[in-house]
Amino acid sequence: MSVCMNADHPLMTVRDLTHMYGNRVGCRDVSFDLHPGEVLAVVGESGSGKTTLLDCVSARLERSSGTVGYQMRDGRMQDLHALSEAERRFLMRTDWGFVHQNPADGLRMNVSAGANVGERLMAVGQRHYGQIREAAMDWLGRVEIDDDRIDDRPGTFSGGMRQRLQIARNLVTGPRLVFMDEPTGGLDVSVQARLLDLLRGLVDDLGLSAIVVTHDLAVARLLSQRMMVMKDGRVIETGLTDRVLDDPQAPYTQLLVSSILQV
Repeated sequence: MSVCMNADHPLMTVRDLTHMYGNRVGCRDVSFDLHPGEVLAVVGESGSGKTTLLDCVSARLERSSGTVGYQMRDGRMQDLHALSEAERRFLMRTDWGFVHQNPADGLRMNVSAGANVGERLMAVGQRHYGQIREAAMDWLGRVEIDDDRIDDRPGTFSGGMRQRLQIARNLVTGPRLVFMDEPTGGLDVSVQARLLDLLRGLVDDLGLSAIVVTHDLAVARLLSQRMMVMKDGRVIETGLTDRVLDDPQAPYTQLLVSSILQV
């Protein structure tokens, strides 16, 4: 008999997660819980270990030690690193999304915008062309891409449009968890603001859980309820986002916050 999912239980449980690149620390002894509907920001400078952590918790990178548990749709807590490669790929196509900093890493650049969105639906078994195209058109509208661009390839889109298309591709299957790696990096300030407003609205409307890696504290404040600050592969401070940013305790966090205020 399957077990019903419990919103009071963590969606993901990470314990003492470590990844080593030879003798160099990628991330070390990281532990946290992520609950349904919660957005966690992981912040720090380049080389702090935040992207290594994201790749480990999404099972894109093998752990050196520690555990990553994920609450499957039947309620079981599953060790992600014990899954087969095929099982991980299925999770990534269905229950998860991954928004890359460079949209080209998350899109198929040689097919149309509609096909990029529709492929995710085909991965979960949809075969009716008209329904797939209708769903793709609906999602393009939700990310503010005009209907008449559905047959255009991503290479003809601006950077901001490609990022919005990548978001549509990831969310069309109704995932419960989305990983975001610097989702606004490399975009103009005005484009960033528009994209952040869109992301915040979609996260709220869909009740998504998310782990957002960013060096931009403004992005963390806008999108997340909770924040982890990393330095040299370790978590040095964690707490509610507003508390960490308004009253940082660790000297490194104080330096990060003050450097932003001085800009």
